[in-house]
Amino acid sequence: MCYSDKVKHLEGGITLAKHPFQLEAVWNGGRNSDGHIEAGNLKSSISIPKEMGGPGIGTNPDEMLLGAAATCYVITLAAMLERADIGVESLTLHSDAVVDVTNNIFTYESITHKPVITLKAESTSLQVEKARRLAHKAEESCMISRALAGNVKLATEETVRVV
Repeated sequence: MCYSDKVKHLEGGITLAKHPFQLEAVWNGGRNSDGHIEAGNLKSSISIPKEMGGPGIGTNPDEMLLGAAATCYVITLAAMLERADIGVESLTLHSDAVVDVTNNIFTYESITHKPVITLKAESTSLQVEKARRLAHKAEESCMISRALAGNVKLATEETVRVV
């Protein structure tokens, strides 16, 4: 089935498209074992991280959730900057997550994205301010952020520079 077969056009110019994703997992035992996942281009060993009493083999759900949130955010931000015709020299991102463990209950508490947006030398002060606004809007627009909303505190601490 090609992409156009999955798209539905509604009245008023609304277009709907559904994109299915699948993941296969194999787990080799109890809590302190390890496993493997495959989903499209993602292929990884998995286990509980050492910091949480596991074997620390491969990646883990905490890193994967942070990775999903961060990649969704940075791709969304890049697209928004492009659509706004803001000349970007470079875009980097550092993201932090906090997982709380109280009474052996694990809670993904927060994710903070810290993008560094370096604009081209000819950028105006209006473009700098728009880039700052888009850094926050990207957090609201990213589908992973929307899925986490109300469950995980999300924050953005942007830096915008001009070369």
